[in-house]
Amino acid sequence: MIYLDHASTTPLDKEVTKVMMPFGVQKFANPSSLYKLGRESATAIRDSRLSVAKILNCSPEEIIFTAGGTESDNLAIFGVANQFLARAKDYHLITTNIEHSAVLNSFRALEKKGFAVTYLPVDKYGLVIAKDVMKALRPNTLMVSIIYANNEIGVIQPIAEIAQVIKNYRHIQRVDTVSKDPHFPIFHSDACQSAGYLDLNIENLGVDLLTLNGSKIYGPKQVGLLYKNRDITLEPLFYGGDQEYGLRPGTENVAGIVGFAKALELVNKSKNKETVRLTKLRNYFIMELLKINNTSLNGHPTLRLPNNINVSFLGIEGESIMLKLDRLGIYVATGSACHSLSLEPSHVIMALGQSIEYAHGSIRFTLGKNTTKKELDQVLKILPKTISELRRISAIKS
Repeated sequence: MIYLDHASTTPLDKEVTKVMMPFGVQKFANPSSLYKLGRESATAIRDSRLSVAKILNCSPEEIIFTAGGTESDNLAIFGVANQFLARAKDYHLITTNIEHSAVLNSFRALEKKGFAVTYLPVDKYGLVIAKDVMKALRPNTLMVSIIYANNEIGVIQPIAEIAQVIKNYRHIQRVDTVSKDPHFPIFHSDACQSAGYLDLNIENLGVDLLTLNGSKIYGPKQVGLLYKNRDITLEPLFYGGDQEYGLRPGTENVAGIVGFAKALELVNKSKNKETVRLTKLRNYFIMELLKINNTSLNGHPTLRLPNNINVSFLGIEGESIMLKLDRLGIYVATGSACHSLSLEPSHVIMALGQSIEYAHGSIRFTLGKNTTKKELDQVLKILPKTISELRRISAIKS
């Protein structure tokens, strides 16, 4: 097996599994219980929150544990917007046209409810231009949400620069038509693909809300977090107990939270070394792939995650490549895993100004901590022949 779909999900790290196990068997009590066993669970959550807060350089009470990146994105977006739902037509939101579906579909839903939404374009490399954000801001802008590193093409956005643009705009707009709160527009970023490779220091990024999840960092699935600036008010998505400061009610997933915190700790420790290693492998793989006729790289050549390679093979469908490699024990993706059952062309590739043919012929290879050059060389031995065979029988002509 050669697994090259780490942007979709990652295997559990052995150390993560080890720390999780006791909280499913011996230390299984509800953290809200007052007896010793319950207090042990509560302490584990507290310690996990402290660990995560240290990495993000924020206060522990600014960490909200959730059931994953999608929930965190929804809590951030609807948590802000729903406070203004009664006068939705008076307010404005900004995002980009290359967001993960958890963000993009949330904004589309809010647009249907009456909010004005600006979908910022990207350049041919998939980059958002900070000046475009500045031009799009309005006195009634509630929120800006821009992905830190794209899940399909791995392009890294200038989040700190955009945050400074928003901060400067707040100072200019002293007469706030949104509310008396000086934090509007609120800045959110989905950073699920970024953990383990990029800076997560909140002070450096300048964001108000930040989404992370466990499945991209060798942690458990269905666990994530939302960093929330302590001065930001959110409305919960659903109601129940007062867990997670009343923003995420329900009995906590103690094992998942402990595993997520451990996974984040481990990838943060290995970040610098792993980034150097994977960047070399990424650049080598891109160079070799582009030797195949009618192949092009999608996204910026260097301002991209060290583990992400997204290329288009003209003249064939990406699904046919993926299925052919699947039979050979090589696992890749045609784009976001959230859209794997859709026949629609990738909205991200289309946003680069490419044709439908490019979008349909795109394949995403994402490397991981166990990926080796030997594995990539095995793929490179198989892939050119596979592409040639598929092009001969394809109905698409490049």
